[in-house]
Amino acid sequence: MAAPLEIIADGLAFPEGPVVMDDGSVIVVELAAGRITRCWNGRTEAISEPGGGPNGAAIGPDGALYVCNSGGLDLQRFCNAIGPGAEGRIERVDLSTGKVERVFEACGDIPLSAPNDLVFARDGSMWFTDLGKRYGRISEASGLFHAQPSGSTITCIHHGAIGYNGVGLSPDGATVFVADTFQARIYAFDAALFARQQPKMVATVPGPVGLDSLAVTASGAICVGTLHQGGISSVLPTGQVTKPFDADDAYVTNIAFGGNDMRDAYITLSQSGKLVRMRWAEPGLRLPFNG
Repeated sequence: MAAPLEIIADGLAFPEGPVVMDDGSVIVVELAAGRITRCWNGRTEAISEPGGGPNGAAIGPDGALYVCNSGGLDLQRFCNAIGPGAEGRIERVDLSTGKVERVFEACGDIPLSAPNDLVFARDGSMWFTDLGKRYGRISEASGLFHAQPSGSTITCIHHGAIGYNGVGLSPDGATVFVADTFQARIYAFDAALFARQQPKMVATVPGPVGLDSLAVTASGAICVGTLHQGGISSVLPTGQVTKPFDADDAYVTNIAFGGNDMRDAYITLSQSGKLVRMRWAEPGLRLPFNG
């Protein structure tokens, strides 16, 4: 029997990037509305409206919310927006005031195209992916970056990938896992090497699927949003793949863990505009700065 789902919020404009807070609320981005929203059971409250296309989000060591912003969506064609104001960037959002500051728009001579997901390490640094924009016959390069949230340093770890999306760290912090949307693959990088690297393939998720954002469990399983045949796939670092959750939504994009025992799984059903909660079979990995 499938685990029951509780609807935490409905009517959201393509929700992604859930951040589970200690006060029981969950912060999501509404990608199609350019908005950041706090959700309680059946209630929502706008925190900030940075515009563009806010996507992955995480609490940093200073208590602010850091957001990957792709620059926006052309909702008529459901593809990346381009032109002035559609620049990819990393943003810092003050949760008490809603004030938005741009932290990064480029890494050296590489302009950020469509930053997608980010995760903070215990030392306070962040890893983030850039999916790359796709429009017309153009497909921009994707990549993985490491940076300090102060804006002081940013390093390109890998550039030229097809479509890096979700990113997460292993429980010991030694490995960075990245999901490639279009290849439906999980790759691994050395988290201690802040320099150019080649990815190591962990697994391919079978079927006509794409991969979105991910979260890691306390035991090290990689739980990744699975597109088209919607659900959450679980990938072990040794390569085994299962699918513990199926949904009647083609865009199951994100999962995040919370609750006293870290077994509350918050999942974004982006096509139907819902944030739902279910009980997961094992605890998720506790993130270092959520509060």
